[in-house]
Amino acid sequence: MNPPILNVDNLHVSFHTQRGEVHAVRGVSFSLQKGETLAIVGESGSGKSVTAKAIMRLLPKHSTKISSGQILYEGQNVLALPPRRMQGIRGAEISMVFQDPMTSLNPTMTIGKQLLEGINKHQSGDQKAAVSKAVSMLQMVGIPNAEERMKAYAHHFSGGMRQRVGIAMALACDPKVLIADEPTTALDVTVQAQILDLMKELQKKTGTGIILITHDLGVVANMAQKVAVMYAGEVVETGPIAEIFYRPKHPYTWGLLRSMPRLDSERGEALIPIQGTPPDLSLQQQGCPFAPRCAHVMKVCKYYSPQPTEVSHGHMAKCWLLDQRAQKGNRLAGVVGG
Repeated sequence: MNPPILNVDNLHVSFHTQRGEVHAVRGVSFSLQKGETLAIVGESGSGKSVTAKAIMRLLPKHSTKISSGQILYEGQNVLALPPRRMQGIRGAEISMVFQDPMTSLNPTMTIGKQLLEGINKHQSGDQKAAVSKAVSMLQMVGIPNAEERMKAYAHHFSGGMRQRVGIAMALACDPKVLIADEPTTALDVTVQAQILDLMKELQKKTGTGIILITHDLGVVANMAQKVAVMYAGEVVETGPIAEIFYRPKHPYTWGLLRSMPRLDSERGEALIPIQGTPPDLSLQQQGCPFAPRCAHVMKVCKYYSPQPTEVSHGHMAKCWLLDQRAQKGNRLAGVVGG
């Protein structure tokens, strides 16, 4: 197998706040191959977006501390790059689609001008070639009358069309890695499906590696090849999509799956929510962070953090239930994927 185009290794990110230090990302590791889609899932506050912004070097300098870890893009640690070199990578080689296209687009500039801004910065060529590239990008993402719509402003577009523009801007410089942070959350279900299909189609054409960040496992079912499940700033389970959906091993992953609507569920069957709330990351953490919410908690879970256990090739989970010393018996009977 070729080396990954992006490799995040033992990343720790914390923020200085009035309440003290918040350890938002704790030892996160994952990799992305060229042309692959990795979905990062978890509840709000699990550290998904912080991890994405760390890759892009978009976290505020004055309040952020990256205490350890590396983010290797094509073998070079982006955390150690000088600002000018990082500016050359950001947008051109690693690009990002944000959650709300209305706030990520400038309302005072035409769509065309915003597209040309990135193209002119990162790609050489005359202005006529840049305009032609911008128009072709709008056409590629399905914007009708693309040449005319170059003169329009963000408020002239619907939510779905604005998100298409956001994708066009992110892909305008042919990046090798695209980070999509909750790209469909603000859209209705029909438009959501269209945007995800569009991303898959563009990936086939360009070979771009995609990191899809979402809180909804249902969104990634037909989108990703790999899934990383995050909880309280940690990756608690990661593996191929079939393994995560049909043979999950972490109780938090079970909870996410059981709280997700299913087409094959019985009529009137209630969803089972995950009880409790995520931990306060400004407080010192002891043991497994999911222990207070876990129906399978053992004494060891409260005092010692579990180490990653390889379930199968490429499938890892951090849970004491996987330890050989744990007396499982029939404890997992009846649990989704157990």
